[in-house]
Amino acid sequence: MDAYLIATILIFLSAIFGYINVRFLKMPNTIGLMIITIVFTLIILLISVFDTTLLDLEKSIISSIDFKTVLLDEMLSFLLFAGALHTNFEQLKIQRWPILLFSTLGVLTSTFLVGIVMFFLLQVLNFDVNFIYCLLFGALITPTDPIAVLGILKQANVPKKLETKIVGESLFNDGVGVVVFLTIFQIASSGVENTTVTDVLQLFGQEVLGGIALGAVLGWVSYKLLKTIDDYDIEVIITLAAVMGGTVIAHKLHLSAPLAMVTAGLIVGNDTVRSATMSENTEKYVDKFWELLDILLNAILFVLIGMEMLLLVFEGKYMIAGLIAIPVVLACRYISLFLPINIFKKKLDFVPKTNLIMTWGGLRGGISIALALGLTSDMHRDLFLVITYVVVVFSIIVQGLTVGSLVKRLKEIVK
Repeated sequence: MDAYLIATILIFLSAIFGYINVRFLKMPNTIGLMIITIVFTLIILLISVFDTTLLDLEKSIISSIDFKTVLLDEMLSFLLFAGALHTNFEQLKIQRWPILLFSTLGVLTSTFLVGIVMFFLLQVLNFDVNFIYCLLFGALITPTDPIAVLGILKQANVPKKLETKIVGESLFNDGVGVVVFLTIFQIASSGVENTTVTDVLQLFGQEVLGGIALGAVLGWVSYKLLKTIDDYDIEVIITLAAVMGGTVIAHKLHLSAPLAMVTAGLIVGNDTVRSATMSENTEKYVDKFWELLDILLNAILFVLIGMEMLLLVFEGKYMIAGLIAIPVVLACRYISLFLPINIFKKKLDFVPKTNLIMTWGGLRGGISIALALGLTSDMHRDLFLVITYVVVVFSIIVQGLTVGSLVKRLKEIVK
């Protein structure tokens, strides 16, 4: 099946499911689209008992798409740039130290906590899984997904200070989380005995620091180009070229494309840079272009997540492991946030129950599924893919639908 036909089908489904959600369900788009797609896939599975035509078509679409490559190497750069472009830079600057700790120390702490707990729980369930593979699962499930978080927080009425922390953390921790995953993946592939501390630090430093440096250069070059002209058509194209060109360069140099795009987006979206480089008309067109692209890619992504369930190996023990993993992942996130929050609690006047809200509002999404799909069979891919899918579906549907009510209830308690 050729790429144009696949893209057409996905956009068509996104449009139909999006209409159904807006017209009837009235849920946040990320949640509504995924629920409708899962129900749609289940209906197709039922119909396949009598006629397999639709099921074969859906399987053909899924098998033709390398979800990991499409999301991590292509879509993610656009989504992160769009998210960073619309993030309040001044609030982010004020909250920079807790966000830095959340997305580094928090990610590493959660990765190891989840890995350790899951290792022992899987032993209890009679799964013979090496510890390094449990750490891989900890790395892929730890990053909160900015794509899911951004869409839902807009409708949850979260206090602005707290929203900045959650959004800022999710923008950076997915980049760091991907690097942590790749680092552990390399150790697992080559063997612990063949990997030195220097190798790990070099890979981690190159990806993270190199990605941020590339993003800073892209942001600065974009700023200089935008400053010298006043033509909204070309200025929109310049921002698009920065994302596409920057992603290619990052992949060629083995730098973190997600961190590069977040950095570039924050620089271009900075209010000071905007006022110096963009006219009011240009600013409106740039914002609307990236907002539309963000909505379109989000819609396609969550339709794909719903369809990916066809890849799952439905075994009872796998599902039990997935259900057990839900409270484990939530508890480990709560613990990993505890130290950074308490360090800055008084200095930055944190919203009451910040830890609870950030734990429940830290949604998992497509990034975790994409990383799980990248596991090899000897890394227990089928097991961890089912566990990841269960955690992600619970996260987006249950946590996503209730985070607004949680915030409202906590506000009333504080009053």
